[in-house]
Amino acid sequence: MRNLVYYVATSIDGFIADADDDFSAFPQDPATLRVLFDRYPETCPAHVRDALGVTASPRRFDAVIMGRRTHQPALDHGLTDGAYPHLNQYVVTRRPLPDSPSVQRVSEDPAQFVADLKRQPGKDIWLCGGGDLAAQLLDLIDELQLKVNPVLLGSGIPLVRGISVPASIRMVQSEQLPGGVLLNTYRKDKRAAPHESLRDHHR
Repeated sequence: MRNLVYYVATSIDGFIADADDDFSAFPQDPATLRVLFDRYPETCPAHVRDALGVTASPRRFDAVIMGRRTHQPALDHGLTDGAYPHLNQYVVTRRPLPDSPSVQRVSEDPAQFVADLKRQPGKDIWLCGGGDLAAQLLDLIDELQLKVNPVLLGSGIPLVRGISVPASIRMVQSEQLPGGVLLNTYRKDKRAAPHESLRDHHR
């Protein structure tokens, strides 16, 4: 079965953007981008691939799912085919979207849609934001890869918004990247109850 991977940049205090959906406070060190796009070239937006010299084919993901607010910057820049037309793009929204063969609007229950998608053949599925959608898909997320930037935002769009039940996860890897960014990888821990995992985490 395909994995759903929440791969996203975040501040140290757990925000993926400020309250206006702006993430420009995150440093964009070219050395960091080279490492990340070498690992996952498919996560480089199509409109900057030539400028950054990213030419490799998808390595891990062949699909990306996001909320409307995450998709909106592409529309604001006139990219009606989205930022990732080289992937199967799914945008969860009840609002209409511009007609595009590269973007599929998901207006039904996103959890059921993703559960069905995970059972289909293919590479892993990239959840690229935002916090509201991550909360709706929390039970289906198999792995979190967090690009922790050396920034404190203080407020903004949380990594996961408004969950009522603690999620049990365990860190499996932490990697120092250029530019002071940590790439932390977590996976769902099905072996421990949520309260046990959180207690161990804070020891």
